[in-house]
Amino acid sequence: MFLSVIGRWSAWALAITLGVSAFAQAPVRLRASIERVDQDSITVKERSGEIITLVVPANLVVSEVYPIDITNIKPGSYIGSAAMLQPDGTLKALEVLVFPETSRGAGEGHRGWDLQPQSTMTNATVEELLVVSGNASRTLKLKYKDGEKTLTVPTDVPIVTLKPGDTSLLVVGAKLFITAEIRDGKPTATRITAGRNGFAPPM
Repeated sequence: MFLSVIGRWSAWALAITLGVSAFAQAPVRLRASIERVDQDSITVKERSGEIITLVVPANLVVSEVYPIDITNIKPGSYIGSAAMLQPDGTLKALEVLVFPETSRGAGEGHRGWDLQPQSTMTNATVEELLVVSGNASRTLKLKYKDGEKTLTVPTDVPIVTLKPGDTSLLVVGAKLFITAEIRDGKPTATRITAGRNGFAPPM
């Protein structure tokens, strides 16, 4: 079970009060939209409705996420997919991220995820396209260092990739996927994936 965002931030606050620095610095994932932009911070509304102000450090890593066609997924592509486990042991994708080649191997493996209750995340190489129709397939055989999975990608599932971005993406209304932690006693964004023109990171 994942803690709620509110619960995690409350736990952070308690940890800071108690001086438990290791726990206080554990990273948290946030899915949010920007409410306000200041010189060194942004205020966001998390999907739970919570309003959070985050420090924006000089070394913040920003990536832009944008949609692509499923035909960009080929044997050898390195992808990440939030998905739901099906009764037959296969996975049904909630979203698919095709990683840039420079990010090959990032987070490789299969684990729990917090996009939806009981969702999973699999970062893996596409070993084979199954049930190919034309030059595309919506069933993929994935291989990672500790195993393999079969992933089905419904037609309404977003398929995206990333490119380097910058803080010009951080405007009021922008949709964000944020990794944050406590630094010097303050909630601080360490990595942000942002969509342009209202596009929401689906992961």
